[in-house]
Amino acid sequence: MDSEWIPPEVDSRRPSVARVYDFLLGGAYNFASDRDLATGLLRVEPQARELARANRAFLRRAVRTLAASGVAQFVDIGSGIPTQGNVHEVAQSVNPDARVVYVDNDDVAVAHSRAILAGNDQTAILQADMRRPADILADPELKRLVDPSEPVAFLLVAALHLVKPEEDPGGIVAAFRDAAAPGSHLVVSHLTHEAQPGKTAAIGKLYDRASSPAVARSHAEILRFFDGWELLDPGLVYVPLWRPDEGETVDDPERFLVYGGVGRLP
Repeated sequence: MDSEWIPPEVDSRRPSVARVYDFLLGGAYNFASDRDLATGLLRVEPQARELARANRAFLRRAVRTLAASGVAQFVDIGSGIPTQGNVHEVAQSVNPDARVVYVDNDDVAVAHSRAILAGNDQTAILQADMRRPADILADPELKRLVDPSEPVAFLLVAALHLVKPEEDPGGIVAAFRDAAAPGSHLVVSHLTHEAQPGKTAAIGKLYDRASSPAVARSHAEILRFFDGWELLDPGLVYVPLWRPDEGETVDDPERFLVYGGVGRLP
């Protein structure tokens, strides 16, 4: 990693969820501690790279679908380290006027995002914690790009499973729902323990060493995040099954360990 990407306040000894994900996606913005955790993850789940790619592909399909339906404002919460096929690239390829706000609390993710987004005045990066949605919604940079009277898509992709029950993940989603105009959307993907509880418990133990936990939840628990939203077809499904690209087939979707869904605010 080029040292110019390393903000001085970064603690490289503690693994970061954003940087572990970056490593799994083939990125270069990670430290030895992140690679150690990722190696442990690959021992527990040898398909971890494939799962990370499937989650990222779900994000891209959801953004493309919403941009094509007329949504022009996106807020990507827990956006992580930018990689190929970012939200603004996908959304602006459909609608060049689409506006995107990225939100993350990881110093490396924010520093790299600022560099990539420099000169694109239809995008912004906020350094903020999703556990404080009111701070995100009140941020001047978000207000510069997002008109609350128009539909907005809130993306919480591989984000809510980093929030412990006592941190009220349902309240986080409700805060964004209550701030959204009719026609807004919620995109969620989330780790589940339903198919392989032993494997997800081992993943959770590994993530206890990282900057955030990994809290697997049931289909019913994840579905509750969509209270007040109308789920788009095909509902809350394993991520590769959410509107796959034409000709794409998926064997054994349960092995992907992550549910994904998109809701619309009536």
